[in-house]
Amino acid sequence: QVQLVESGGGLVQAGGSLKLSCAASGRTSSGRSFRMYAMGWFRQVPGKEREFVATITTGGGGTSYADSVKGRFTISRDNAKNIVYLQMNRLKPEDTAVYYCAGGALFSRSVEAYESWGQGTQVTVSS
Repeated sequence: QVQLVESGGGLVQAGGSLKLSCAASGRTSSGRSFRMYAMGWFRQVPGKEREFVATITTGGGGTSYADSVKGRFTISRDNAKNIVYLQMNRLKPEDTAVYYCAGGALFSRSVEAYESWGQGTQVTVSS
C-alpha cells in the first residue's frame, strides 16, 4: 500500500501555529498512487474515537473541514512532491491530539473510507 509519514507535530502555545506534513510513497496493490488518492487528516485523543479534521480531493480543488477547525486549519497538497499539508493556525488546547494523515479513493469525512494511514504525530497545545 501507499506509505504515509507525518511530521511537524510538537508543543505550541495557544494561539500559535504549526504546519504538519505527510509524505507519501509507493502504490496500493491495485496500482493507485498518491495522485489518485483523496487525502484526509484525522486526530485522536486517548479514550475517544478518531475524528475527522480535513480532507482534500485528488487534484486539490476541493476541501472539507470539521466545524471545530474551519477557518483555522487549511489542508493542501503538492502532487508533484507527493505531500499533503495541514496548516494549523490559532491553535487551542482542545486541538491537542495525535494527528494522522490518510489516503483513499473517496473524498470523505469517514475513517472507513481510507485505506492508508500514517503513524501519527503528536500535537500539544498549552494554555
